[in-house]
Amino acid sequence: MKKASFFSKIMLFLNMIFSFCLLIACIVPYTSSASLAFIGLGVPLLVGINLLFFLYWLVRRRYYFLLSLSILIYGYMSLGTFIGFNNAGTSVEIEESLSIMSFNSLGFRGKEDEWTSTAGDTIVKFIKKEGPEIVCFQEFDYKKIRSNYFKEYPYKYVDFEFGPNSGRMIQAVYSKYKIVNKGILEFTESSNSAIFVDIKYKKDTLRIYNLHLESLNIRPNNIKKERSDKLFARLRNSFAKQQEQSQIVKNHMISSPFKNIVCGDFNNTQFSNSYFTIKGDLKDSFLEKGSGYGETITFLKFPFRIDMILVDPSLEITSHKNYDIQLSDHEPILATIKIPSE
Repeated sequence: MKKASFFSKIMLFLNMIFSFCLLIACIVPYTSSASLAFIGLGVPLLVGINLLFFLYWLVRRRYYFLLSLSILIYGYMSLGTFIGFNNAGTSVEIEESLSIMSFNSLGFRGKEDEWTSTAGDTIVKFIKKEGPEIVCFQEFDYKKIRSNYFKEYPYKYVDFEFGPNSGRMIQAVYSKYKIVNKGILEFTESSNSAIFVDIKYKKDTLRIYNLHLESLNIRPNNIKKERSDKLFARLRNSFAKQQEQSQIVKNHMISSPFKNIVCGDFNNTQFSNSYFTIKGDLKDSFLEKGSGYGETITFLKFPFRIDMILVDPSLEITSHKNYDIQLSDHEPILATIKIPSE
């Protein structure tokens, strides 16, 4: 056997580091360790790097390619894919399907966070044009909703009470179908929360959760100003809160007498413990019918999918759509669901 060169040894050492990181990332969804949650955010990057190492060693005809190959296979088996392979162009409209949109609207302030922005009017026009039967808003601002907005939705639940501003993020659900029950899931020591509505759809009743898990509160301009140890501690606390909040939602879902549908801003990816906790055996609309990467937010020029629509396994997801309207820091997503007849 030909002796490895110094450069090959360096490459192998780096390969081992990135393979180990991906291995740890595979464990993250199954552990409650908030300290390890960071690495889950980098799964797509780690997969890409390990794929490059695999190709490098394969071209070099060195058996080292087995290292990255084995980790990539294990990662796929434990985490699944983060790319949708469905052809969005061949999606077919199916009768008797229910359309649901989830959208973090950033308080209708516009992407640049300007209170004088006309983004609110544009968002309303966008919703009216797309015509989803149910819309779940996160970071809603009821004070900016005019009387002529959303006339197409006779039923709504807005988690808002007039009075002093509590600083809490507001969630809202607008529906074309009757809401027969509603409630809120309070998150302790947090400005975030989740709400739920029971909607009468034909002969069935569906429970729809609209959630906004703990934000990481990361702003590109502030990262350099904050000490790394304080940043790490703050993010670890946010991850821990996400895990606690996801368990609150999960426990409530278990007691639901109806089929569950979950919409919301998870503030984390599909490789997080909080996502795995809430998802359980639910179907992810993007993984079922989406295409491409499914980006819903961009941070430091990196795309992330942190907004989800999860559906009871007995329901059929007929389509999923990602939008690019740039009216918020998040992009809306839309799923259509077929409810089986009794």
